[in-house]
Amino acid sequence: MTEQNSSRNHDQTATSSQVANADPATNSAADAGREPRPVTTRKQWAALGALLLPVLLISVDNTVLSFAVPHLSEQLRPSGSRLLWIVDIYSLMLAGLLVTMGTLGDRIGRRRLLLTGAAGFGAASALAAFAPNAELLIAARALLGVAGATLMPSTLSLIRNTFTDPRARTTAIATWTATFAGGSAFGPLLGGLLLEHFWWGSVFLINLPVMVVLLAVGPALIPESRNPRPGRYDLLGAGLSLAAMLALVLGIKELAGEGLTPLAAGSVVLAVVVGAVFVRRQRRLDNPMLDLRLFADRRFSVAVSSNLLAVFVMVGALFFMTQYLQLVLGMSPLRAGIALLPGIGLSVVGSLLAARLIRRVRLAELLGAAILATALGYLLLVLLPVRDGGWIVVLAFMVVGLGAGVTETATNDAILGSVPQANAGAASAISETGYELGAALGTAILGSTLTAAYRGGLDLTGIPRSMAEAAEDTLGGALAAAAELPAAQAELVRESAFAAFTSGVHVTSVLGAVVLAYAAVQAWWILRRS
Repeated sequence: MTEQNSSRNHDQTATSSQVANADPATNSAADAGREPRPVTTRKQWAALGALLLPVLLISVDNTVLSFAVPHLSEQLRPSGSRLLWIVDIYSLMLAGLLVTMGTLGDRIGRRRLLLTGAAGFGAASALAAFAPNAELLIAARALLGVAGATLMPSTLSLIRNTFTDPRARTTAIATWTATFAGGSAFGPLLGGLLLEHFWWGSVFLINLPVMVVLLAVGPALIPESRNPRPGRYDLLGAGLSLAAMLALVLGIKELAGEGLTPLAAGSVVLAVVVGAVFVRRQRRLDNPMLDLRLFADRRFSVAVSSNLLAVFVMVGALFFMTQYLQLVLGMSPLRAGIALLPGIGLSVVGSLLAARLIRRVRLAELLGAAILATALGYLLLVLLPVRDGGWIVVLAFMVVGLGAGVTETATNDAILGSVPQANAGAASAISETGYELGAALGTAILGSTLTAAYRGGLDLTGIPRSMAEAAEDTLGGALAAAAELPAAQAELVRESAFAAFTSGVHVTSVLGAVVLAYAAVQAWWILRRS
């Protein structure tokens, strides 16, 4: 059915172009028997501008907090576990509630959910900015995650329903993807600038004016949409979805930070069991919260998996590239952020370029080529030297960013184009859940691989055991331990740590390239047969 609809839209587009170039009399006769192509108005593009405001804000928030952690740690003095909760609780709540909020928007109205979430996001931001202690900051960050889960699926599903013309919708999705990438790049620069002049809470207060503008213009510009026959809301299913996602993301984060601990293993097992119960329940309901039949469409299922892998490699690359630039090469956070800007910029370019390529290249070839390009970027990192490798990092991340940008736009367009308008919220939530899982898996799998290779390559002969344990944990721990040793011994530890970390990057890059090569072949093979 999806392929038939796609072919019909293509035929209508071609017919419109032919009619426009024909004789007026012929046009009249042709128009009488053909459905005209939808016209995209200025109000629709203005609505897109309003929908991009929360996208920009959330993408900035994803990166700006990392710069504030040292400052808030100094003033609030949280324990190590509380500091981890300050950082992690946002993504845990966000990932756990995406599917629930996406289907809720289908029922109560996507614009209503978006504006309600915007108000909540602004209030939680103010609470976080002026939090007097770590406990209140954790609570505020949790509320930000709940509100954020209403914003991202709502923006994509509203784009799906606002732009009925497939070409205009593709351009809108490309702009959405480019805004997300641009906000991620802008976050480190904005964070550095704010923290040079203001206190740590200023990184939260930047959310308020954006939310005020959205609440002011949103009701007038953004059209309301919902599923006309949503059925009864599945509260038990929502609880199961939340529990499964929270357990899975918690297990992944624990695995990345502490290895295969009982908490990590138990969380993953719990996620699998609860997830299986959720899937079984959804299959039996007449009006399920999540229509699993969406995955029967090959375009949809391949697009979701490719979307996840694109984020997987981007986040994984950022995890070790930033460490290499700052710890091995000694760059400041601001300089490291600037060094990675060309890659983020090409991600934006790739997102916009994909909007044009989608009209000319089959999805199978486009996704296959884009994912292979990302794999090539990973392979370049195998050439990374222990010293003076900054230019290789910049070049590799440019290739990774370009490939990931094309992949993100192409997959989001395929996801939304493969489902009926009534299911836009659920489809958007699945896409965003894939994004969050990709980010968590990128850190966990590639980060764990890097850590294991790093520990295996360290030579800490003659170092006190307490210092050796700190050095084995992270590269930062090794540098801190070296600072407490005599000069000659400290230099040996630093050189060993730098060499081990760089070797770990080589191993991780090969793994990432292999995964991407498989994903490219899978996408090309399956979509080619669709």
